[in-house]
Order: sequence, then C-alpha cells, then structure tokens
Amino acid sequence: MGYKSHTTLMVQGTSSDAGKSMLVAALCRCLKNRQYTVAPFKPQNMALNSAVTAEGGEIGRAQAVQAQAAGIAPHTDMNPILLKPSSDTGAQVIVHGKAIGNMQAAPYHQYKTIAMEAVMASHRRLTAKYERVIVEGAGSPAEINLRDRDIANMGFAEAADCPVILVADIDRGGVFAQLVGTLALLSDSERERICGMVINKFRGDISLLESGLEWLEKETGKPVLGVLPYLHNLQLAAEDAIQATQYTNPEQAVLNVVVPVFSRISNHTDFDMLRTHPQINLQFVPQHSPLPPADLIILPGSKNVRGDLALLHQCGWHNDINRHLRYGGKVLGICGGYQMLGTDIHDPDGIEDEAGSSQGLGYLPVSTRLEKEKQLTRDEGQLCLHQADSIPVSGYQIHAGKSTVAPGQTPFAILKNGGQDGCISNDNQVAGTYLHGIFDSPEALQHIIDWAGLKTDLAEPYEVQQEREIARLASMCEEYLDWTQLNAILNLT
Repeated sequence: MGYKSHTTLMVQGTSSDAGKSMLVAALCRCLKNRQYTVAPFKPQNMALNSAVTAEGGEIGRAQAVQAQAAGIAPHTDMNPILLKPSSDTGAQVIVHGKAIGNMQAAPYHQYKTIAMEAVMASHRRLTAKYERVIVEGAGSPAEINLRDRDIANMGFAEAADCPVILVADIDRGGVFAQLVGTLALLSDSERERICGMVINKFRGDISLLESGLEWLEKETGKPVLGVLPYLHNLQLAAEDAIQATQYTNPEQAVLNVVVPVFSRISNHTDFDMLRTHPQINLQFVPQHSPLPPADLIILPGSKNVRGDLALLHQCGWHNDINRHLRYGGKVLGICGGYQMLGTDIHDPDGIEDEAGSSQGLGYLPVSTRLEKEKQLTRDEGQLCLHQADSIPVSGYQIHAGKSTVAPGQTPFAILKNGGQDGCISNDNQVAGTYLHGIFDSPEALQHIIDWAGLKTDLAEPYEVQQEREIARLASMCEEYLDWTQLNAILNLT
C-alpha cells in the first residue's frame, strides 16, 4: 500500500459497534507495554455514557477507559466534541468538556466547521505531548449524507493526514460486503488512506475463512491486518449500548435488582459491577414491560428527566414501584432517577426539552430545578445508609439540576468537601444520590446491597476488573494482529 508512517493512527468501523472502541483501547495498551507514551482520541462522540475528568470536564466513557489502557489520566482533549442526545433530533453539545447548549441536527451540521477547530486544536496538543495518538472514528465513514463537514471520520483523517484501519464485525454476518461496500463508497483519497482491515469477533475454524481473506485482499488491494477472535463475556465498559446480562450460574444469585430502561438512559455503566457480580441477578427492563419482582429497583440517570418521567408513567412503572414498596422492597435513584423520586422537577429555561414543570413520584422531600450551569465534579465521602458505619464512597456528578432537600433529612452521603449528597426517606426504603459510580468500590457496593436486605460477598474493585479486561484485549491483539505491518505504519522500533 505504501502509506507513509505516522504518529497518529485512526480506527474506523464499517458500522457502529464494529469494535472501534475495543481496538483503540487494545492498541493503547499494546503501545504502553512497548514503553511508548500514547493517548486515545475521539474527535466527536455521540453517547449518553460519560465521565468527568480531573479538571472538571466531560468526555465519553469509552475515552476514559482507553485512557486507562494507555496508563494516563482522562483529559477533555481526548474527546473534544461530545453530543448527548435529549431527543431524536436534538442533543446537548459539549466542547472541550463544557456544555455550550442544545442544538437540533441541522444547525449542528452547520456548526461542524467551528467544531472542527476545537477538534484539531485538541489533536495538536495530544501529538505534542504523546509519542503516539490512536484515534477512534464514529459510526461508519461511508454515510454519504454526512460527508459534508465531517469531523468524526474521514473528514478528520484527511485534515490530520493520518492512516486508517477499517474494522468490521463478522459476527453480524456479511463481513465482506461490509468492507468492500465501505471502501467503494469512499473517495479516492480516502480509500488510499486505508492502510489495512481488521475482522473482529470471529468464531470457528480460521481455515474456512482463508480463501475469503485472499479474495478480499485481491479485490480491495488492502491487507488484512488480523482476524480477532470473539472474546466471550468481555466486561469492558460500553460506550453507549446496554450489554445483555450474562450468568455462568444463575442459581448463585441471592439478590434481584431491576433497572427500567429509559429512552434517554445515561451512564448505565453505573451498573457494570452489579451486572458482573455472580450473586446479583440484574435485569434491564425494556419499555412497556412490567417491572418484575425484585429486592431493589434502581432508577438510572437520564438526559431528559421530565420526558423519561412521563415515560415511566406511560409504562405503568409507577404502579410497579408502589407495589414493590408496599411489599417492603427498596428503591434507589441515581442522578435523574434521584430527581424523579422527589416532589417536583422544574425546567423553566428548557434545558433538556420544552420548558415546564413535572410532578415527581413524591417518595423523597426533594425539589429540583434544572439550570444552565452543569455540575461536573469528582467526589469522595462517607455513606449514611447506616449511620453507625463509616463506609467510604466515591463517584462523579454530571447533572444540570439543583435539588433542594427538606430540612432534617438524612443525606445519602457526607462529602469530604463538607457538602451533602442525596437523601434517604424517613422509612429507610427509598434513597437518592447524584453520584455516579457508587458501586465501583467493593465496600460501598456491599454496603448498599446490605441496605437492600441481603448479604453478598465482597467483589473485586471495578478498576481491577477493567484492568483484567484490557489485558485480555491487548493479549488478543498481540497474538492476532500483524505487528510487522503495524510497526511500519506507526514507525515503531
């Protein structure tokens, strides 16, 4: 192919969920293991799973995981443009970690010219600081209707003049059509930029695929850099899609936890530690399905709290929650879910949707008003679910609401900065918190589950779990990728 070596390499996919996030994380760890300083980068991300950086900015959750793989702290330059959908046609636009407002799709398309300046500024800073930068595309580069002003895929690759790996998911079927079709829809200069292809999630006998690989390389003139096997039960934090719950032995489960899936559910990675705990049966309940019997119902975060509160009523989930509490169950609300558990939610400025007010579920004496200034903090403190205990809790806040709690209520946590977070009902059945990530600490997880009524074994820390999964990915890529070609592309010694 003859493409020049470069310090930046971009991974694009034939579709969403083809394996871009995973491959970027794996490459970051492989380069770190080779003693290179490396940073992940995603020019534009559209996701409701996000993380808070040390400087108080907001980036996509996947980039925080990739930063962990690279062995560095997450930074807003790693994801300069983050879009958080609040409706089918509108999203909150976050630039360099700070929300600048909501935009509909058409106005944002025009705004991309300005957004590209932020993207390139971040890329310049990363390339000045790190020896290699591994870039993740978004969706597919072959979306013809989005080619104009593109900043997420080939638009960025052309501006940065970097080579591109194209990854496809064979588990979906039609992998040859995915790759050949994508290449056919690129311009000549974009096609020339593709330095190789990776086939992801292969199961079976590789010998049965070899003739197809030979045809693919001959047809496209591009090398296949590797065929990656399907990694069963991979527990890496998802960029956006909710992963199905998997159990090796469901009979071990001693606690049933139910999470209703809102239309704009956000930061569902909060539940990764519950999903992977062998003693917890976590169920994500789709819309318009009744909430099954459970020990604990958790209302998750939402990017459109009033809209999802209306959905909750439409699905009849409010009746299921009432019945659950009558039978002695516990309810926990996180962020938007916490706001829903209060008495009322006011959005006079139309921060998330149309301006107006909504009556909450009324389980907590909490009134919320949405404000333009978003709260972005990383916090530590002590849980207050059992006042005699001193259980540390940590997490991060990402919310536009400011909640006022009635005097005399027990908070969910006392924060180290002297503040209080959340609220616990007087009957100790309902609790709410603004803290995301509260289950990531084994002690906090065990304590909250104890509050829900059952004892569980102490789990391993979330960061340890993620480290193990990153190591699995890196080991797979070391074995199955063509590092002779990758070394040449990235000028590795």
